[in-house]
Amino acid sequence: MRRVEIIRHFSKYAAGSVLIKQGDTWVLCTASIEEKVPSFLRNSGKGWLTAEYAMLPSATVTRKERDIKKLKQDGRSVEIGRLIGRALRASLDLTLLGERTITIDCDVLQADGGTRCASITGGMVALEEAIRTLLLTGVLTSNPIKCRVAAVSVGICDGVPVLDLDYAKDSTADVDMNIVMTSDGRFVELQGTAEHNPFTDEQFDVLRGLAKQGCSRLFAEQESTFEAERRCYENCETQN
Repeated sequence: MRRVEIIRHFSKYAAGSVLIKQGDTWVLCTASIEEKVPSFLRNSGKGWLTAEYAMLPSATVTRKERDIKKLKQDGRSVEIGRLIGRALRASLDLTLLGERTITIDCDVLQADGGTRCASITGGMVALEEAIRTLLLTGVLTSNPIKCRVAAVSVGICDGVPVLDLDYAKDSTADVDMNIVMTSDGRFVELQGTAEHNPFTDEQFDVLRGLAKQGCSRLFAEQESTFEAERRCYENCETQN
């Protein structure tokens, strides 16, 4: 698995912000809070979480044209944004969020495969920061986060199962799969495609096992970002 680094408090104004680096894939994830919900949730007592995804023009070797020039959002970006939203909603009890909306914006600064997975893993930390802000300010009295979510890519390259595909492997893989999991070991979403030869039950089991290992590593990385802050706070309290 590629080296993972999660840098919190990356943006000054967002309620939660994270720069996640997974190999040479870098994604800025921010969380914004609005005191309103979509019309289908008004007067329901429930909150909502949505997500948007975009790649900077220089995120890849060939410049990607901005969506504004085409006067419509790129279909791939819409699909990935919906995936991120679905994944992160699995972590929340929306009835405890109250009638407010959290938007997770995922902007790919640099792409080398696995951008949607990195967006989900980093977006979870940004979401948790935003929830902590609501709890610390007394806006929320109960934590709506039920569990964490993370995502990782797996695949079969030249007949060999591979964890956390970079672009070189992703673009030539026989099988390419993105798996989203909860921190208590359940699956949120599995997106798998055989580019050449269909895969067997046995190969699928191996890929799921690899994904579980990868997500366990990512959950540990998520936790370590908050653990480091707790240790720093405890040290400051001791010194004072």
